[in-house]
Amino acid sequence: MSLANALKKAASASLKKLGGDVTIRQVTAGSYNTTTGAITESTSDTTIKGALSNVNKSEVNDLIESQDKRLIIASKDISFVPTTKDRVVISSVEFKIIQVITNEQNNIPISFDLILR
Repeated sequence: MSLANALKKAASASLKKLGGDVTIRQVTAGSYNTTTGAITESTSDTTIKGALSNVNKSEVNDLIESQDKRLIIASKDISFVPTTKDRVVISSVEFKIIQVITNEQNNIPISFDLILR
């Protein structure tokens, strides 16, 4: 077993034990309505465990604001890489993903830090 696989399992097990329920809503663009000018969205929800916290004051910059949240999820628990087009639902509140930070070992994703607004 490689170190990356061991770390993926450890991250998943830790978050399952200590994290809370979150729903990752994968959003894909649908069809374009020429009459209204709107693009329909198609969503797919995946419920996993994640650790939610506030961002540190030292992280605040042009992109990250002081009221933003940081969500840590294990890459093993989802079948796709989250993007800024996707959303996160926590306790019936929908958050936009502002930034995705991938934590890797030998180019294999171990966990994702999602900055939420």
